[in-house]
Amino acid sequence: MDLAAVTQPDPVITLDGGLVLRAYDPEADLPEFFRVIEESLAHLRPWMPWVADHSLARTRDFLAGRAALWASGEERSYAIVLDGAVVGSCGLARYDDTPGDTLEIGYWLHPAATGRGLATRAAGALAEQAFRLPGIERVEIIHDAANTASAAVPARLGFLPVPERRPAEVMAPAQTGELQVWHLPRSRTAPGGDAK
Repeated sequence: MDLAAVTQPDPVITLDGGLVLRAYDPEADLPEFFRVIEESLAHLRPWMPWVADHSLARTRDFLAGRAALWASGEERSYAIVLDGAVVGSCGLARYDDTPGDTLEIGYWLHPAATGRGLATRAAGALAEQAFRLPGIERVEIIHDAANTASAAVPARLGFLPVPERRPAEVMAPAQTGELQVWHLPRSRTAPGGDAK
């Protein structure tokens, strides 16, 4: 494959052990994705500000907007699928305050899917995809400073913690108001994109 010609990440990423990351199908995924969020509300509410406004209509709108955001390069969202069942969500994003050579990785899992390395494997696969894109020199993972479960993912993947913490603009109930930023520069990845 000519990596110079790659302008979008793969829409389907197949990993070992029945783990697949795939772009959303807005209509087909709505019932299952909404159910997974509903079952995860207590788990997500402390850390995810968007949970406060969760509804079927908002889930439908989220899924409906994925294709346009993917095409623009602003956000590439994936369902995390294990053995054929949706167990969470992850993605690559560039927000207004994200430098042009950087993409941010985000992720969450259904509580029954945690503790099995799925978020780490998903984030690692997304980092590899990010470094295949032209002009991307760094990927970041950002989480509340108190969210130790989220912190374990970048630490396992060789991301470097940024010493200065950022203030959070939007807060969820358990958040401290300080965001921990981790970054992985291209220079810390092996030729195939894997973290050193």
